[in-house]
Amino acid sequence: MKKVMAGISIVAVLAAGTVAQADITIGVNLGSTGPAASLGIAEKNAITLGPTVIAGQKVNYVVYDDATDTTNAVQNVKRLITEAKADVLIGPTSSPTSKAVIDTVAESKTPMYQLSPNPGGSYDDPKRRWIFNAPPSEDVYAAALFKHFAKKGVKTVSIIAVDDAYGENCVAAFKRFAEKTGIKTLTIEKYKRSDTSATAQVLKAMQGNPDAVYIAAAGTPGALPHVALVERGYKGKIYQSGGSANAEFLRVGGKALEGSYMLASPVLAAEQFPDSYPGKKEALEFVKAYEAKFGTRNFFGSLAWNALKVVEAAVPKALKVAKPGTEQFRAALRDAIESTKGLKVAGAVITMTKADHTGINDLGMCLLRVENGTWKLEDHADFK
Repeated sequence: MKKVMAGISIVAVLAAGTVAQADITIGVNLGSTGPAASLGIAEKNAITLGPTVIAGQKVNYVVYDDATDTTNAVQNVKRLITEAKADVLIGPTSSPTSKAVIDTVAESKTPMYQLSPNPGGSYDDPKRRWIFNAPPSEDVYAAALFKHFAKKGVKTVSIIAVDDAYGENCVAAFKRFAEKTGIKTLTIEKYKRSDTSATAQVLKAMQGNPDAVYIAAAGTPGALPHVALVERGYKGKIYQSGGSANAEFLRVGGKALEGSYMLASPVLAAEQFPDSYPGKKEALEFVKAYEAKFGTRNFFGSLAWNALKVVEAAVPKALKVAKPGTEQFRAALRDAIESTKGLKVAGAVITMTKADHTGINDLGMCLLRVENGTWKLEDHADFK
């Protein structure tokens, strides 16, 4: 199993071997290979941009790759907790791997900032009180989607969703909003991330000639049904969930993506927002730092960046309660993260509550249009 990227491999190994001397240990487990690699690689890149000192305390990172595999994810998280003695965990990348590690995290009483949407369940659950999620909730995504449906006169929709926790949550949120707005769902088709064809699902989705097709997938697998829809001559509107919002998706989908819509973070089109838009300044800060080292900006990289920003703001509060490396510090850090209020990060403003461990409202979501192989701002939340 691959451990980490070259840029921080030495730090990770030293941290694992001398954890007793470390001030603060951040354990990171990502899907930097496997089906979610186009997400995990960018997240791994962003971790290298994280702080090395917080509130005067040295920070060490221990980074593992779970290859987007649930068994690997559980094993890695156990190692980060028992061997590295992590004070806080970041990751996993995908919804299935995030869901798989919840019990392990809860038993250890270690706060975890997952880089996937909430894989399911209420934060009031004693297990999930230790879990925080960097992306907005599926309801925030759905609200932006249905707002655009209304503007474009969309009345009928077919859904093609990846058959995992992410797809299930997207579909559930879609159904909730469809019931409220009267949008008719013609069919819901599912496919596997590892599938090499989605022709059968596409043909069924096209029956009834829906006004729009909504594809709920994460990473490059979202391009599979999209390309097939275009090849089969579908002329309606195509929407992608935020899980596919990265440059690799644009590359794989190519010209077939032109004119389609994508739910996404303001980070991807930061320069196109009004200067007064909340989180724009911070989005540009991330873009400058990330692109200087890794090239094209990446929404998923911004999730890791934002998670580290929240942790960085929470650590000084936790240090007033206990020292790193202790159960008391981990509990105080969890409480401090949950008390985050009005923290501006890349493309969003985070305000946590006991019931909401994402802390992101509609200001952290926009709708983009693919034009000439790049992102163009289509719509954003109203703000004062």
